[in-house]
Amino acid sequence: MGTRSAGAQQPYPSRPIRVVVPFVAGGGTDVVGRELAQRMSEELGQPLVVDNRGGGGTVIGSDAVAKAPPDGYTLLLTTSALAINASLVRDLPYNTERAITEVGLICRGPNVIVVKPDSPLRTVADIVRAAKASPGGLTYGSSGNGSAVHLAAELFKLTAGVDITHVPYRGAGPAYTDLLGGRLDMVFATAGGVASLVKQGQLRAVAVTSAGRTPAYDGVPAVAETLPGYEADVWYAVFAPAGTPAPVVARLNAAMRKATEVPAYRDRLAGEGLTVAVNSPEEMTRFMRAEEARWRRVVTDGKLTPD
Repeated sequence: MGTRSAGAQQPYPSRPIRVVVPFVAGGGTDVVGRELAQRMSEELGQPLVVDNRGGGGTVIGSDAVAKAPPDGYTLLLTTSALAINASLVRDLPYNTERAITEVGLICRGPNVIVVKPDSPLRTVADIVRAAKASPGGLTYGSSGNGSAVHLAAELFKLTAGVDITHVPYRGAGPAYTDLLGGRLDMVFATAGGVASLVKQGQLRAVAVTSAGRTPAYDGVPAVAETLPGYEADVWYAVFAPAGTPAPVVARLNAAMRKATEVPAYRDRLAGEGLTVAVNSPEEMTRFMRAEEARWRRVVTDGKLTPD
């Protein structure tokens, strides 16, 4: 049976649902989100239409959802960037805790440091040595200020005690293009977003940012093997505008669970280095608050700004 949203005469959902992805097309969020949206559509009986709204370090897309009607017809599918921006961006146009409500976690996995196949940077130790020899001389690209990969790189710099120049992009795709063109030394990328380029041999993976190695990147060491204690996974989750009725949030969470139980989807994510990790809305809220506190420390210690 459908869920009746507040004030609605028809069971929820009775029309298409817009899923805002606050990144340009072509990154890891598309890998996770587009197939999930399709499978949730089958479960909910209505289309879930993905709307890529990149820019502003995910703030533009997130703000669109924060200000949308809380009726369950506008959702946000984003990454750890939402928790990061809570402390990174001083004048957010929305209050993360008050304007956005948690629907549930989808999956999580490592980020990956990638270089061109012919790069002399073959190991984490190589990167650290080169960075110490020329402070600020090396460059790394990311999918944007405030993105999970940006903070993973900044945590790398803090842990290693090095200075590497950040070059932010409006999404992962343009960063990969410039890396392939020799305009960057490396890119901190999501496991899902860069997997195909690594498999095809267009890019080489130097290390993963999870605490240990991952089967999807066979033979690729973890950064922690060189820099003990380092860990910077990325996660993907669904959110809605604050005030979205609890029964609607529960219906969406149930559809997410059903969609992620499909073996083909789990296998697809596993091939990208990602593990399904759906939780409840209440668990996601607790997780979100812990993540905000965690990354606030990195922002403060690294003296980071969104510019």
